[in-house]
Amino acid sequence: MPTGAGLRMLCANPASVGVLMYQEREVRSGPFHRALSEAVEHRGLSLSRIRAHLAARGVSVAESTLSYWQRGLRHPSTPRSLDVVRALEAVLGLPPDSLIVLIGPQRRSAGDDRRPSVAELRRSWAETCSLLDELSTAPGAEGNAKLDVVTVVDVLTLTGEGRISEITSTMVVRAREPGADGFVVTHQDEPGTDMEATTVFATDGCRRGRVRRSATSPGMVFELLFDRGLAEGETHTFAFTLRLTASVRSTCFHRTVRSRMSAYLLRMRFDGCALPARCVKTVREREELAPVVSEPLHPGPGATVSAYFEELDVGIAGIDLIWE
Repeated sequence: MPTGAGLRMLCANPASVGVLMYQEREVRSGPFHRALSEAVEHRGLSLSRIRAHLAARGVSVAESTLSYWQRGLRHPSTPRSLDVVRALEAVLGLPPDSLIVLIGPQRRSAGDDRRPSVAELRRSWAETCSLLDELSTAPGAEGNAKLDVVTVVDVLTLTGEGRISEITSTMVVRAREPGADGFVVTHQDEPGTDMEATTVFATDGCRRGRVRRSATSPGMVFELLFDRGLAEGETHTFAFTLRLTASVRSTCFHRTVRSRMSAYLLRMRFDGCALPARCVKTVREREELAPVVSEPLHPGPGATVSAYFEELDVGIAGIDLIWE
């Protein structure tokens, strides 16, 4: 009897034995991204489910960030990201600090803080981006270098033909250094759109400055002026509207993210009689790459679909539209 009871005890939870063996293997191996990837695979959860488990523990992280970490494209380094990793250990059933110890000290190179240009992230915008030099006192200088974009809300209105008729953007920026007194916007539309018929309106916290339109691509750049220099660390909220009277059917709307952004909300308002067959929330590292996040969206009451992004890293985020 004691032997039988002992055997029953030993075999009462065979899964836990496997977990312990797995944990020991992961503690001793690296690098971080491989250990994380194998832990995710062993747990059998999608990144969206892992993100939900983390949220239930009061920890917020973007699905794209988890994907970057898992693929070795980004590395947790800030105090906040280390808190996320500790919560990940619990969600994935790993011992405390088993992933943390694999991170190790991170060496920052001189180029770590350099923001990629819009053209680097979206090569099809190269002709439009060349207009930026016309608005710069130092051609070739990085646009908006004195500002961090903190939060953006984009609201789009589409017609019964699937054309974007209006874009209203509300932005919160923070000054990286003293003296920031405006923001330069780069806008690219669908091929075939007549940019001469697109009008810019400054609606709040700014006034419209110079506008330049591309003669060879459906793009434009324009200034929004604050009329005062911001102090270092100061935040500023402003809004503007684009009205497009000669656009074509839209296949997507994406925002280019050149440095980490706290939150981004994109809302599309459709004609109730002309809904797309599918709407997909996407995040890409660059224009030509496959999405690291791809989630179906479903229009709610009012024929509106929304995509909300948290802690976005450098890349391209938005909604793809499939009409038929």
